[in-house]
Amino acid sequence: MAQLYFRYGAMNSGKSIEILKVAHNYEEQNKSVLIFTSVLDDRDEVGYVSSRIGLRREAIPIHPHTDVFEIVRRQPEPVSCVLVDEVQFLKKEHIMQLTSIVDELDIPVMGFGLKNDFRNELFEGSRYMLLYADKLEEMKTICWFCERKATMNLRVDGNGNPVYTGDQILIGGNDRYYPVCRKCHRNPPL
Repeated sequence: MAQLYFRYGAMNSGKSIEILKVAHNYEEQNKSVLIFTSVLDDRDEVGYVSSRIGLRREAIPIHPHTDVFEIVRRQPEPVSCVLVDEVQFLKKEHIMQLTSIVDELDIPVMGFGLKNDFRNELFEGSRYMLLYADKLEEMKTICWFCERKATMNLRVDGNGNPVYTGDQILIGGNDRYYPVCRKCHRNPPL
């Protein structure tokens, strides 16, 4: 029986490398996977899942108008698994399409992404993944500044100063965000 999985974690918790690993494992057994990613993630190039360790792979970009269910349904060959990176950037309707892939097409879907933003607020996609996922898994990493588990993302400006206001979405990597614990989010030792 197919299920909807949400694997979430702070920045640098290995979400993108995990999605590439899962795809490799399926394909090594001659099983077909479809990989999707949000069109908003343009750090490397739109339509690619890229890990910080240098691995990358082409993916189907999800635009605001993309119907993920129809793309999967119309595949000429059977799909064994659907993998979605940067799921936090998706809209509610995309998450509902993912639930339909699981419930109507009986294909497992694994979504990978951030749970919360730099203000510690939920992203729209993450909110609905938390509500609808059959399985939740936290991917762990350590705080940039101490040895505690990182559960938040600290945004910094171009000078390395913490930022707590602004637009929810600002694409960036280690130049803009640090994975941090709650204590260091409140009082970063910068």
